[in-house]
Amino acid sequence: MAARQATPRSLTSIAGARSLTSIAGAFLLAVGFLILFSNLDAAAARIAYATGNTGGHVLETLPALVLALLHGLQAYVFDHAGFLSGVLQFLVSFWPLILILAGALLLRDVLGGRLPAYKPGTGSSNAKGADA
Repeated sequence: MAARQATPRSLTSIAGARSLTSIAGAFLLAVGFLILFSNLDAAAARIAYATGNTGGHVLETLPALVLALLHGLQAYVFDHAGFLSGVLQFLVSFWPLILILAGALLLRDVLGGRLPAYKPGTGSSNAKGADA
């Protein structure tokens, strides 16, 4: 088989496709984070309103969180269908994570060459250099 030569036109089309991919990836990432953080902000406001807390009294909400945890455990033990329905409803509320993952996958090739690869034993928690 004859080797296919790269022409300037094919190189520009490849560069254009990569540029379009990076733009789409950045857009999906930004929209996903925007929607996720707005959902989290609304959820935090609802929790603060339900507990009567404006954020300054964290220790006062601890009993309410423990009671909510026990209520969830009771629902899990005695009503599996209702519990699983609630878990599904909770997971559906994080649908913007799908946008974030899609954007990250599209940006993977763009940022892949620029970011250093992870090498085990080279992190800041490596204690070998501290003993020397």
